[in-house]
Formats: sequence, C-alpha cells, structure tokens
Amino acid sequence: MSGILNSSIGRKFAMALSAFFLMVFLLQHFSINILSVFIPDTFNVVSHFMGTNPLVQYGLQPVLIFGVIFHFVMGFALEIKNRKARQVSYAKNNGGANSAWMSRNMIWSGLAILSFIVLHFIDFWIPEINTKYILGDMTGMHNGEFRYYHELVEKFHDPLRVGAYVIAFVFLALHLLHGFNSAFQSVGANNKYTKGLKRFSKIYAIGIPLGFIFIALFHHFNH
Repeated sequence: MSGILNSSIGRKFAMALSAFFLMVFLLQHFSINILSVFIPDTFNVVSHFMGTNPLVQYGLQPVLIFGVIFHFVMGFALEIKNRKARQVSYAKNNGGANSAWMSRNMIWSGLAILSFIVLHFIDFWIPEINTKYILGDMTGMHNGEFRYYHELVEKFHDPLRVGAYVIAFVFLALHLLHGFNSAFQSVGANNKYTKGLKRFSKIYAIGIPLGFIFIALFHHFNH
C-alpha cells in the first residue's frame, strides 16, 4: 500500500477509489434521507436498522470514517503538490485560461465540505453516540416512538443551519462536477463509454446535492 502511495499515479488511483466509495455512500445516505419526506415511518425503520445493526456500526462505519479521512488528507496533499508544480506556469500564464474554476479551487470546495461534515457530526453522529453509548439507550425511541424522524425535523427548524446545509451542498455539487470526471480519468475510464460517464457524472453531481437541499428545505418549511 505504501509503495502505491509513493507514486503520483498510485496516489491519484487511491484518491479515485476513495472518491467512488464515498459517492456510493452518499447515494445510499440520500436514499435513506429522502424517505423522511415521502415515507417517515419507513425512514424511522431503516434509520433504526442502520443505527443498531452490528455489521453497520462496527464494520462499515469505521471503514467509512477511514475513507473520509483518507480522501480529504490525500486530496489536500495532492492539491498542495499540484499547486507547487503549477506555480511557475501560472507566473507566465493566466491560470483561468488553462483550467476550469472548479479544477483550480477543489481545495476550497473540499474545505467547505469538510466544515459541513463537522457540523453534520455535531448535529447527528455525536448525539447518536451519546444516546447509545453514554446514556445507554439502544432502543432508538423518543416518547415511545422512533426518535430518528423527530431529531431530523428538529435540526431543520433553524434557518441558519438550513442555510449552512444549502451552501455546503452547493459546494458539494461544484466539487463533484470536477471530482467525478477526475476519478474516472484516474482509473483509466477513457473509452467508448466516456461520454456516457460524463453525462452520468453531471446528473449525479447536480442531482444528489439538489436532493439533499430539497430535503432540508422541505422539513424547514413544512414543520
């Protein structure tokens, strides 16, 4: 593993794999959260399963946390290295003429997303850990009912928090618009399917963040 990460191509390949992993998780996370809009009871059942299943909690969750940390650390390291390599050419040429805004500002969109993840952890993950492992309530109940939907709705009462979520998902869309294509290129997916992959990546990069924005706004204006 260390040998792979010592080469530039290896680091980009590992970065791409971590990106695909996180995009699969993002799709799964959206699939569960959209249930809170259309089928709240099912959202509660699925959230309870994800929050109490041992395989998810002790197997998949640590892998996800590692994947997030790895992706951001590797991303920042690659971006710093690339910026240093481009300094000479940028001194001679207009950077905007050589690359897209999203490509040149991935580190900033990444920082915005990282800040959102911290907020999201404070909103949901830390209270979840406190409820289950400190208070010792493994039932997932609130006043005799599943608490997951109740907690989700409560978080979206605050317009400032909703605004922060909306802004974060706009940055996520910008990040994905460049990152998805870049990940495909890093794993060598430049073939007859390239146009289809680009089309799919745009749909995903815009559709998933837009879906999360819809969820936040729906709960804010309807509860």
